[in-house]
Amino acid sequence: MSTDTTNSGDAVDAANSDADLAARIEELEAELADLKADDDGQKKMTIIATKGTLDMAYPPLILASTAAAFGWDVVVFHTFWGLDILHEKKSKNLKLSAVGNPSMPMPNAMAALPGMDSMATKMMERKIEENGTATIEELIDVSIDTGVELQACQMTIDLMDYDENDFYDGVVTGVGAATALEHMAESDVQLLV
Repeated sequence: MSTDTTNSGDAVDAANSDADLAARIEELEAELADLKADDDGQKKMTIIATKGTLDMAYPPLILASTAAAFGWDVVVFHTFWGLDILHEKKSKNLKLSAVGNPSMPMPNAMAALPGMDSMATKMMERKIEENGTATIEELIDVSIDTGVELQACQMTIDLMDYDENDFYDGVVTGVGAATALEHMAESDVQLLV
């Protein structure tokens, strides 16, 4: 009479497997509970603003102030030409480029003529005023008032030889890419504008 040990070995392996699986499920449930306990329910958004034209200054400020109005933790990291948005003097003179803009109602050959950028900028400024749209300065004030952290990239400040005193009050200077990346890694929404 022979005894089949294969079935009993399989049963032991299955029992160990079930025990391992149950332990792993318990471990994952504990991790999930910890994550839920750490989550304060507040959404986070990070926007990287890289362009300093009139038409590209609006999107990050509108999105940021709207998200902050919903109670989100919002950071807008301004780098390279996006830094002009935070510069008090330069932000009042942002231009709109007619060349290479597929939404402009004129061919590129005409848009490249001298004075066309100034004309396009004046047309947009007039449209903004006629519609009662907030100015860049007003959007910056609203953003800061609603808790948006407007950050100025320190490397770009140094590169462009800007004086930190030329930025709007409330702008956070001395911020590097590592800080922006840290906030981005924790964010629910990340945008590059």
